[in-house]
Amino acid sequence: MPPSPSRPPSYAASATREQTYRYIYPMRVLGMGLGGVAAGSVLLEQQAPPAYWWILVATCFVWPHLAYLLARRSKERYRAEKRNLLIDSAIAGLWVPLMHFNLLPSLVLVTVTTFDKLSTGIKRLWLHSLPGLLGAAGLATLLTRPEPMLQSSHLVVLCTLPLIIVHTLASSIGSYRLIRTVSRQNRQLEELRRTDSQTGLYTRDHWQERADAALRDFRVRGEPAYLLMIDIDRFKFINDTLGHSAGDEVISAVGHVIRDCIRAHDSAGRYGGDEFAVVCADTQAGEARAIAERIRACVQDLRLPEQPDLRLTCSIGLAAAQARHDNLRAWMNDADAALYRAKNDGRNQVSGEASPPSVSSAVPSTI
Repeated sequence: MPPSPSRPPSYAASATREQTYRYIYPMRVLGMGLGGVAAGSVLLEQQAPPAYWWILVATCFVWPHLAYLLARRSKERYRAEKRNLLIDSAIAGLWVPLMHFNLLPSLVLVTVTTFDKLSTGIKRLWLHSLPGLLGAAGLATLLTRPEPMLQSSHLVVLCTLPLIIVHTLASSIGSYRLIRTVSRQNRQLEELRRTDSQTGLYTRDHWQERADAALRDFRVRGEPAYLLMIDIDRFKFINDTLGHSAGDEVISAVGHVIRDCIRAHDSAGRYGGDEFAVVCADTQAGEARAIAERIRACVQDLRLPEQPDLRLTCSIGLAAAQARHDNLRAWMNDADAALYRAKNDGRNQVSGEASPPSVSSAVPSTI
């Protein structure tokens, strides 16, 4: 009888609370319609008076549309829909004595309507719905004084099964969609955690994780790896002269240049301030230097829309992973030393090893 307010995939991401009634409406129509079929089978067997049939039509087939209109026309649609959900529970409670406590449909209606309140995700809604459900059941019992008829015939069972099946499927689909939504949001959060919003490169923590992995691969399997430390030349002068907004624009533009210049399996990150780092795993010396030179040339050719007269350059330190690098800090120190050499030698250049280390010296001897 009451709906299963399962959420579409976009519910948690984009729908506002004020649009809740739109998503619940079709499920309310389906759920209460099927509930009406189950209740109608009981009324048919009991040869109920016409008044009961009118109540059936009003509560199971008219109410879903009325609830939609009430919520839609309300200034506070979310609150109106919460009120509608409480009325759904009261309707379910009303029908328990009207069906003379017929066991199967009564249990199904009460269980389904209570479960649906849990499915909405609205805090304590199921608990707030119990007074209305029990109150409507108690009031209807006092007014009609029904004689309990607990046994459910084959007809009643057959007419109740669609509600059980459809509600179970709808709940399962809703749970599946919710799990998919949560998984997608978790992936998005993880992406945000490891991505620097200003440059689109990895954050320092995530970049260092990738660098650690490349250094381990070198030490264990002898796969050559190169570390590039990149610094924007005279950035402090740019920041102090043109302002922080211009400095932010420079950092963002250089970050995008670096991302466009590296390969798919390279890892580029923002190290801090105006300094960047790139890990080139499983890479030979010539490839690493070519990547560094490509970044240097592209930064030199970079023109900013807001600062068309500004000419940018960068200095790059290049360091190969070595057997003497016991940890990432040692590797970074070598790359930093190469970067300072590039700065001291006149900037706008690449400084570092021209040839890869001996692979045999990196892999521990097994003899």
